Amino acid sequence: MKVFVAGATGALGRALVPQLVARGHHVVGMTRTAAKQDLVRSLGARPVVADALDPDAVARAVASAEPEVIVHELTALSGNFDMRHIDRFFAVTNRLRTEGTDHLLAAARVVGARRFVAQSYAGWPAARTGGPVTDEDAPFDPDPPQQLGAMLAALRHLEDAVTGADWLDGVVLRYGGFYGPGTSLSADPTAAHTAAIRKRQFPVVGNGGGIWSFIHIEDAAEATAVAVERGRRGIYNVVDDEPAAARDWMPELARVLGAKPPLHVPRWLGRLLAGEAATIMLTEVRGASNDKAKRELGWKPRYASWRQGFAQGLG
Repeated sequence: MKVFVAGATGALGRALVPQLVARGHHVVGMTRTAAKQDLVRSLGARPVVADALDPDAVARAVASAEPEVIVHELTALSGNFDMRHIDRFFAVTNRLRTEGTDHLLAAARVVGARRFVAQSYAGWPAARTGGPVTDEDAPFDPDPPQQLGAMLAALRHLEDAVTGADWLDGVVLRYGGFYGPGTSLSADPTAAHTAAIRKRQFPVVGNGGGIWSFIHIEDAAEATAVAVERGRRGIYNVVDDEPAAARDWMPELARVLGAKPPLHVPRWLGRLLAGEAATIMLTEVRGASNDKAKRELGWKPRYASWRQGFAQGLG
């Protein structure tokens, strides 16, 4: 099939494009900067340069590719991550998930694409009620911290727009927290979250009861490739088999990275140091179930547990 990947040079795009090529697909990879065209070529795709926030540029790029499937992996998450100002850090990504989604969907309709696969997120967006693990039917958090409000609205827009496009199969993949090569959590000591763990800047807050779901970047790419080929309209959690409390995974991650164990701080101090959003993520959020993705996509993660993945997959 002809596949158009928007965000081909991001962490997931760099893992996804070679998998799509290896499966026999003809891939066009969109990048915002001309300097990254050679990277797209090295992944096995034909590059096209366009700013996702420019609807005319997106329309031209998609028209030149005439894809059967469009994959939306657009984010803008490079630079210094500041949890206290997470709303500022995600400002451009929010636009890519709203305006960028609309531009890609409009272009998809013009060229007659039959499937659209888009990136969302599993974890903190879900309501903090019920059991420790949620499925795709769980409602969004009705009262998110102020700093997360715009991010949640952007994800809601993306999911509604993609699954509501009744003229194609709109597939939303809610990925867990990425780790592995090219991500912010990898063996690279300069990767943002790796560096924070090594410097003991990522403490266990309060009871550390926030449940997180992870996914190795290669597993996320494989699930996306499967969705490209046979995904049916709907939302799927792409996570591993073992949601885990922060108090469990954080010390193990530090051990794997050869760092000292994380500090423990009371909730009030965590809120003061990192803000309400970070405190909630480490104490209250719910994990996600991958049962639907396994059942309906026929996919399962190579790294079934973050324990195995952290030990073997942070290269």
